[in-house]
Amino acid sequence: MTGYPRHLTALVLAGCLGLAAAPLAAAADAAAPAPIAPAELAAARSAAAAPAALDRVALFFAREGRPAGAAGLPAAAEAKAATAAAPRLTGDAVAVYGLNEGFVAGVAGAPVARVEFVAGRAVAADGRAASVWTIRDSGGWRVVDIASGGDETDYPAQAAATGGGTAFREPQIDAWYVLRGGRVLPLDEDARRSVGAGGTTLAEYRKLVQQRYGGRLPGSSYDRAGAGGGWADTAVAAGPGRPSGRGPAVAAGAALAVTVLTGAGLAVRRRGARR
Repeated sequence: MTGYPRHLTALVLAGCLGLAAAPLAAAADAAAPAPIAPAELAAARSAAAAPAALDRVALFFAREGRPAGAAGLPAAAEAKAATAAAPRLTGDAVAVYGLNEGFVAGVAGAPVARVEFVAGRAVAADGRAASVWTIRDSGGWRVVDIASGGDETDYPAQAAATGGGTAFREPQIDAWYVLRGGRVLPLDEDARRSVGAGGTTLAEYRKLVQQRYGGRLPGSSYDRAGAGGGWADTAVAAGPGRPSGRGPAVAAGAALAVTVLTGAGLAVRRRGARR
């Protein structure tokens, strides 16, 4: 898998996301991460739906996901395209989970995935979609990223419609799964290539990701050497449309790690077509 620059860092939010009881569909899964409370999800959605945030989304659509200046549009044309985009936020915000390095490392009680951020789905007037990513810090919920497409909301919706459970992503291979009834089941083609059409047990999945990433966890000699493609480059996520960063391996419930930008500004991500 191609490596990408480390332009994000992990921020650990201990106990500030207002965790609630696990939903019934995931209650039997001891390795399921605790969800974010509905009130917090609503607050995250409000941040993504704020006029200033939607103005940023409109520019994202106008620039077709490219950074400022890269779209080659004169300022007047860009402003016109942004107005025409007229984005709106649709549906509920959802917590986005990624493979937990604590689970890979075999930390007792570590859930299979951890919260990375909260995503809302924005739709332009012409039907294009984008994911608006929010995180909570000391100042409250704020938008930190925009990515083209709707993976972050589509796959959790797919999981909910097919039996419930916790949707999560293995960012290193861009695979989406659902944890349901003690099994890790595929939600996309990347995941099917990883665990098969029928999925695998949680124990077998742990063995699989330990084989893939056990030598690249934070603190490993591979990581300390700064080698490209290690957990520090890809574990929280990697590639266009996916943030990169690293978070600590922590026991379940001790803390949550979410990705935030280093420095000022808002990231924008133009995602290519899925394989």
